[in-house]
Amino acid sequence: MFCEPRNEAESMNDVRETALVAGSTGISGQALARQLADASWRTYGVSRSGSVTLPNVTGVRVDLLDADATRETLAGIRPNFVGITAWIRRATEAENISTNTATIRNLLSALEPAGTVRHVALMTGLKHYLGPFEAYGKAVMAETPFHESEPRLDYPNFYYAQEDVLFEAASRMGFTWSVHRAHTVQGFATGNAMNMALTLGVYGTLCRELGLPFIFPGSQMQWNGITDLTDADLLAEQMIWASTHENGRNEAFNAANGDVFRWRWMWPQLAEYFDVPWEGFDGSVRTLESRMSGMGDTWRKIAAQHDLVEPDIDRLASWWHSDADLGRTIEVLTDTTKAREAGFLGFRNSMKSFLHRFDQYRAARIIP
Repeated sequence: MFCEPRNEAESMNDVRETALVAGSTGISGQALARQLADASWRTYGVSRSGSVTLPNVTGVRVDLLDADATRETLAGIRPNFVGITAWIRRATEAENISTNTATIRNLLSALEPAGTVRHVALMTGLKHYLGPFEAYGKAVMAETPFHESEPRLDYPNFYYAQEDVLFEAASRMGFTWSVHRAHTVQGFATGNAMNMALTLGVYGTLCRELGLPFIFPGSQMQWNGITDLTDADLLAEQMIWASTHENGRNEAFNAANGDVFRWRWMWPQLAEYFDVPWEGFDGSVRTLESRMSGMGDTWRKIAAQHDLVEPDIDRLASWWHSDADLGRTIEVLTDTTKAREAGFLGFRNSMKSFLHRFDQYRAARIIP
């Protein structure tokens, strides 16, 4: 445990709002915790490792699947805002539902005795409209662009189960809630299972160092079709906005950058950043996993040559996840009108978002 309960004197002299972020070592959780701390919230970052290293964020190590440990560890923390960005992937959707509802239930139950929670923001994603991993895009899916008013699909989905746990707790505990359905999130973090910006950064680096072409790994649909993305900083802004504005409370919002693009337009610009030749879709899917597997030793040599901070490629690149996103044979596109009508006017330029993340990873000596 990396935090201790505040004493009475501290409570009386420090009138700052308090926030707790579950999943604070992830892409979205880091962005949310960083923004809260920068805005002078007393911020706690909860994770299984407790290894958050953000300025002015107190790391809390606890396994949210352990109800007793969660209750004991969080007993001295009295948050007003709770952001939930954590999830655990299991082999089946039934296991996903059991695991990922337990974490939310245990977290909120542990915080209930203090009676301080005013708003809980839950991050989910577009599988709300597409279906879970085991039936992804195979069953009937919502019409694109996805709207928040679409009914739930007639298939078990851990996002639906998480929402139901949230709604029940809100009714019992008296807090307001918001749900934020993000597309593929790109941000600054390492050691995550789903990180397209860093995965493509590592891929571009390997192509440059080995003299390989920067080959688009996905499907014809993704190469030619329109899509969108979500910047982690924008998602965090929306989650905080929803907690502090009346129109954001007790609502679900799509969270995307607000622009649309085609990968056939984006890909050459990413290749230019890494100064490598590129190839688009050529009639077959050429996955990153098939082409980049076994690059662990190569990356260690690159890391040593350029004095990089992380020699383990498996903590940086998630080939499988980027392959899944870029290999879709269905259109995936969101509508963000509801959030704008409610007053959230944030947006990002997706091209500049990629380049900004690459610059961040270079400055942090994660890629050369």
